[in-house]
Amino acid sequence: MAERSRGTLLTVFAILFGLLALSNFLKPFLHGGTFVFLGTKMTGGANLILSWLFGILLAAYAYGIWTMRKFALAIAYFFFPWVVLNTILFAVKNPPKEHPGAIVAILTIGIGLGVPLASLIILHRRRAELA
Repeated sequence: MAERSRGTLLTVFAILFGLLALSNFLKPFLHGGTFVFLGTKMTGGANLILSWLFGILLAAYAYGIWTMRKFALAIAYFFFPWVVLNTILFAVKNPPKEHPGAIVAILTIGIGLGVPLASLIILHRRRAELA
């Protein structure tokens, strides 16, 4: 029953956050895969620990959305501001050597900030339905 009440958009978001969790779990093992924490690319043990901690958080978020649980909204309230802060700090600490095209920049920001914001808004609006 929870699957039907979740809706298509939240289903897509749950899958995307699940894939993002998987990506975080694999970062330490991929060549050049680094986790960005407060705008800084992590290396070594910090990369492993932080990518796995955030992988666990994102897996819990995906599960919470999938099962329409209240804790998903709490994670959304934390995760969206975190993404905004991390994005701003990364841009400040790592100015691009070449500026990406406008379309690439808009898509990156739109998806990177839009998905967490949209999931937060939808979960907030549907908070009475969360178990």
